[in-house]
Amino acid sequence: MTPKILEKIKEIEETRSVEVLLAVESGSRAWGFTSPDSDYDIRFIYRHENDWYLSPWDKDETIEFMTEDDLDGSGWDLRKTFHLLLKSNAALLSWFYSPIV
Repeated sequence: MTPKILEKIKEIEETRSVEVLLAVESGSRAWGFTSPDSDYDIRFIYRHENDWYLSPWDKDETIEFMTEDDLDGSGWDLRKTFHLLLKSNAALLSWFYSPIV
């Protein structure tokens, strides 16, 4: 499954004009509680080009996807990530401890 995950991340980078800085697996597979119907919970942090951050308008800071082959993806922009980190966001902190990077 790793090649499919890497392919999907590369696709996101190309179609959304972002750079994925960190991608991890979260959920049951990451923590050793896989069941037969477990999907692959891919979580990632990404950044846009500098000009994107200069806009005065609010922009979507989340990318989400679900594929037919059970990839459940959710990523946060770097700015959003820093704001959540300042609040000690539990979900974000768990990403940093994922054994599957």
